[in-house]
Amino acid sequence: MTVAIHRLRNGVRVVTEPMPGFASAAVGVWITAGGRHERVEQNGIAHFLEHMAFKGTARRTARQIAEEIEDVGGYINAYTGREMTAYYARVLGPDVPLALDILADIVLSPSMPEPEIEVERGVILQEIGQALDTPDDIIFDWLQEVSYPDQPFGRAILGPPERVGAFRREDLAGFVAEHYGPEQIVVAAAGAIDPDAFLKLVESAFGGLAPRPAPAAAPARFRGGERRTVRQLEQAHVALAFEAPGARDDDAYVAQIYAGALGGGMSSRLFQELRESRGLCYTVFAQAHAYADTGSITLYGGTSGGSIRPFVEITADELRRAADDITEAEVERARAQMRAGLLMGLESPSARAERNARLLAIWNRVPPLDETVAKIDAVDLARVREFAARLCMSEPALALLGPVGRAPDQPEVVARLAA
Repeated sequence: MTVAIHRLRNGVRVVTEPMPGFASAAVGVWITAGGRHERVEQNGIAHFLEHMAFKGTARRTARQIAEEIEDVGGYINAYTGREMTAYYARVLGPDVPLALDILADIVLSPSMPEPEIEVERGVILQEIGQALDTPDDIIFDWLQEVSYPDQPFGRAILGPPERVGAFRREDLAGFVAEHYGPEQIVVAAAGAIDPDAFLKLVESAFGGLAPRPAPAAAPARFRGGERRTVRQLEQAHVALAFEAPGARDDDAYVAQIYAGALGGGMSSRLFQELRESRGLCYTVFAQAHAYADTGSITLYGGTSGGSIRPFVEITADELRRAADDITEAEVERARAQMRAGLLMGLESPSARAERNARLLAIWNRVPPLDETVAKIDAVDLARVREFAARLCMSEPALALLGPVGRAPDQPEVVARLAA
């Protein structure tokens, strides 16, 4: 399987990866604009625009978009992230031209009629309401806000209801004009594709866009702090975040292996200590996230109000202890999990296309898989322990929701980590 990268004259980037033996293909258009590219008065508009793309174009109604892709047995969807908005489809190989035509149509020519804006506004407000009623969902938005306060990177992707309730067609069109230029477009395909034929299709669909510079996103600055909301719930929800390396830093692999050993599975330290040994929770995990210029280690668990203090204290103790006695066996297990997760995940054309698009957007190249695996394998015990020690001396962000009145506050957590 060979990854090929091309750049159209106007700046649109194209990445293809044929996968012999596959009958289907994944096709997508990734826009390097997401929540972090919004001004404060625009918070939520990237996500709103993603919804509106499916509500009709100059050539298709919303119903025709759905019927054309489903007539050939395919599916189409989209998502909005902090750094990118993605529009993608999965179809059989012969239907790749149709999929790309529909994707180009909804990205470049959304009609955004006023009646549909009002309908979709209601849908998004319901989505926001559902998130607010889901504690183990909304707590991560709060954690992000505490980690990156008063900056675009810390705002919720869905946006606040008052902003969503005020967006007008000209606001949506203005965001498109500002952020959907050719320099911000990555078109990716993987699976049953002909790279040369696909490139011609992309040139036909996107080659006519006038080049224009892409606006830079504000840098992200991790601050840390606390948000605590006492609410009558069955569970006390706890989320903790620490600053970690960004995707361009090789230590991002150290962070992921550390997070895996700490809370990445049933054999991890947090799972074994908090759930298996003490029975303090049902769910507990740790994850590493890497973005273009920043990253984070996040920990989450749910426990009872009466157990909230020991739960947080033991979590801090495990973080501190890892700096001293995490073992080679734990690091090797986390390495194996990360390596296998990467390789098994990429057995899907959709995962291949998404990985290639994201890496191209961040690196302006797609590092070969063996290069990535080599960086995973290069993470040794000393680097993980050093990373764990630095983490314990940093300022975390803490978000708490539910019967959390007895939980330690953020300064107590900081002191326990440094003890």
